[in-house]
Order: sequence, then structure tokens, then C-alpha cells
Amino acid sequence: MDYEVDVRKLELFNDMAKEGATTVSEHLNQLSGLDTEIEVSKINFLDIADVRTHLGEHEQVGIYVELTEAPYGYILFMLEPEGSKRLAQGMVGDMGSGEAAEGFFTDLERSAMQEIGNIMTSGFIDGWANVLDTTIDMSTPSFIFGPASDIVDEMGGWPDEEIAFVVDSHIVASDADVEVTVYTFPQLADLVQLIQNIDVTTDVTTDTAASDVL
Repeated sequence: MDYEVDVRKLELFNDMAKEGATTVSEHLNQLSGLDTEIEVSKINFLDIADVRTHLGEHEQVGIYVELTEAPYGYILFMLEPEGSKRLAQGMVGDMGSGEAAEGFFTDLERSAMQEIGNIMTSGFIDGWANVLDTTIDMSTPSFIFGPASDIVDEMGGWPDEEIAFVVDSHIVASDADVEVTVYTFPQLADLVQLIQNIDVTTDVTTDTAASDVL
């Protein structure tokens, strides 16, 4: 597989990722009433063996979906447990009271976080599909709570590649101590093919406008 990509198209894809993160931030604002903003959004190329080191060992909440169409791979949202619980409680209110599963989250709170993950993922990848004039279907979101580096093992098989292409977007609500980091782990060969198909004249800001999923 030829991984050579026009640098202009790679920059456009980076802009697409930033626009996707912005949409996620806007949806979080609507869902929770929090004032969130994008702190950083960037592309990383990591050795597969270094992915777990990149994620760290801290206990995190992970909401992940598998992309069932190109570029395949996974979208992973990582949150601190306390911030995740605030978001979930904002969704379920008093209905979320009860005995917590896994010692921290009730079943209703877990379901709420999965729904938040579904909305965030749709907002993140809708713009990609618009620019690429394609569809990108995904699985039902999964909830996991534990050490961040272990979450990647729960996501299933990894591509047979030496390098992982990671889109790393950090969304912060500083007034509520809520942080969301979006990781994208696409299949490298399929992603390169999609990037090669991007029109370099694309107006990313216009064409990545996501559908109204709320």
C-alpha cells in the first residue's frame, strides 16, 4: 500500500478533525449547559506499541464506537470519572440515583454516557462523510471504566500496522472541571485512501457542517 499523501490533503483532514471536535463541543454545550471549548486538536503518528503509553495509566471512563465503514477503526472518548458523572447526572437528573454499578456509576448513568457518546461520535464524523461524499456507519457505543491503557484492549483487534494514526482532540469545560479527549484510531490503509480522494479545493468549514443529531 502506497501511504504517500499530498500534504495539502493531510492539512485538510486535520482541519476536518478540528471541525469535528468543534461540533462535539457544541453538542456537549447543548446537552449539559456547560461552556466547553477546544483546547487542542492535532494529528499524531504513534508506534502501535506506544499507544498505551500515550493514553496513560489513570483511571478513566471510555466511550468507544467501532466504525463499520471506511476508514474503519475506532472513535474513543476519554473522560475523568468525576467529569463523566457530572455529564451523566446532567442527562438523567434525580432518575440516576440508586446503587452504582462498578462502585461509581449507576446503570442509568452508564446508559446516559453511551447516548452522549453516540451523539458526540455522530457529530465528529458527520463532517468527514460530508467532505468525502460517503457514509460512515458505526456500532453502538460501549462504556468502560478503568485504567486508560487497558481500554484499548477492550476495543478489540488492532490493525496489522507498525504505525497508528491518532487524531487527538481535547475539549474542556473549565468552569465545571469536565474534560473530554477524543481519540480516533482509523485503519491506516483505508484512511490514506479516503484522504487521497479529498478535493484540495474543499472549503472544510462549509462542507463539514454536520447534520442536526440532537
